[in-house]
Amino acid sequence: MSDRLLVRGGTVVTAEGRARSDVLIEAGRVTAVANDLQPLAGDHVVEAQGCYVLPGLVDAHVHFALDTGIYQTDDDFGVGTRSAACGGVTTVVDFATQLAGQTPAEAVALRRAEADPLVHIDYALHCMVTDFPLGAEPSIADLVAAGAPSVKVYTTYRPNYFAEDAKLLRIMRASAEAGALVMVHAENDSIVSEAGQALIDAGRTSLAYHGAARPPLAEAEAVHRCLFLAEQAGAALFVVHCSTPAAVRLIHAARSVGQAAIAETCPQYLMFSDTVYDGPQAEWYIMQPPIRPDDLRRELVALVEMGWVDSIGTDHCDYALPKKRATGQFPTTAGGIPGVETMLPILYTYMVEAGRLSLERLVRLTSTNPARVYGLYPRKGSLEVGADGDVVVYDPRGRQAIDAKAMHTLGGYTPYDGFGVEGRVKATVSRGRVVYLDGEFLGVPGHGRFVPGQPFDPSVIERL
Repeated sequence: MSDRLLVRGGTVVTAEGRARSDVLIEAGRVTAVANDLQPLAGDHVVEAQGCYVLPGLVDAHVHFALDTGIYQTDDDFGVGTRSAACGGVTTVVDFATQLAGQTPAEAVALRRAEADPLVHIDYALHCMVTDFPLGAEPSIADLVAAGAPSVKVYTTYRPNYFAEDAKLLRIMRASAEAGALVMVHAENDSIVSEAGQALIDAGRTSLAYHGAARPPLAEAEAVHRCLFLAEQAGAALFVVHCSTPAAVRLIHAARSVGQAAIAETCPQYLMFSDTVYDGPQAEWYIMQPPIRPDDLRRELVALVEMGWVDSIGTDHCDYALPKKRATGQFPTTAGGIPGVETMLPILYTYMVEAGRLSLERLVRLTSTNPARVYGLYPRKGSLEVGADGDVVVYDPRGRQAIDAKAMHTLGGYTPYDGFGVEGRVKATVSRGRVVYLDGEFLGVPGHGRFVPGQPFDPSVIERL
């Protein structure tokens, strides 16, 4: 059989525009994007008439096989990348958690050994830096050399992940020197700890109080402080899963005066309001940060429309329903939701078809920008000649309902169960291999490869 694959008859959509074109992939790389390309004998062909042909999505925020020391997610790298492929995602960026006594580069090596035999699509890694004593600064340069040029820090989750300000500043300075991007989960630990404890003391521990336990102010304050520290350190800062418009506005203001600051949000913060915590499936929506009131949700959507958000990832973190329902109390319910398989149809339907985003802008937010930010572009996030042959074919015709039973994760639910969506993922191609086609998963464990990221390039800020 040929190592050539032709995707023909569709409308190619990139961050720059769209055109009726065919895409030829040879030996895993795009070799031509042109009209009326013809297959040779033995070539694989994916018919895309009436469909959009997009660069494969890059979900740069997933948690597969996550062990927090308290809970373990049910999706390993095999299950997680299967679900991703069925949703049109061809590259994921997961996390290597540095344990006490490990260097960040050692954490990455162990995580790669765990992922490599299982992955169906390509992946990259961030590193959660948790053990950073004085003198550890050179370890960030080693991390960048290992192909993982992004570090994750937390301003909450004491004591496991929490980093006090002095440690944050040292990590930021070391990252600036080494060419690493600093990612931050930004919530003020003191504010959320006191708010949560006050609710516990009052006996208000049901899931209905989850949002109140982590107020919007906690996110805004932490973002403000981290921006200031990053400016002092000369570090680039990526604020993940922004759930409030205040966070996005702070990041935009910093960027407007020349700071390297980047904002990510997630589909769940655009789709849901905090009334979900009063509903019968409140456990579906337990996550950190929590879902916000509807006025904040609407304002966040408007900021995405305005171009103030740079990237959308899912924060996929799939705990099975028995774990989510184990206690019925917000302090002890596992936080996280599945999302990697539903991102494209949800955003296409409720942002593109609703007239809030162009399809080109959606490609930019979910593919091109994350690839640029994490040093994977133009190999990923692009359909130009020489890029990896990562393609998603999206058929916009027909309306259907998302069905939790049809998902390829192990959690047993999706918060989008029953949501109507326009169209479907018809095909997903990973480096020239069809891994999903017309409802059938065709992936092979180990096909995916680790993709080393390049050091952070500050000039990408201007191209987001």
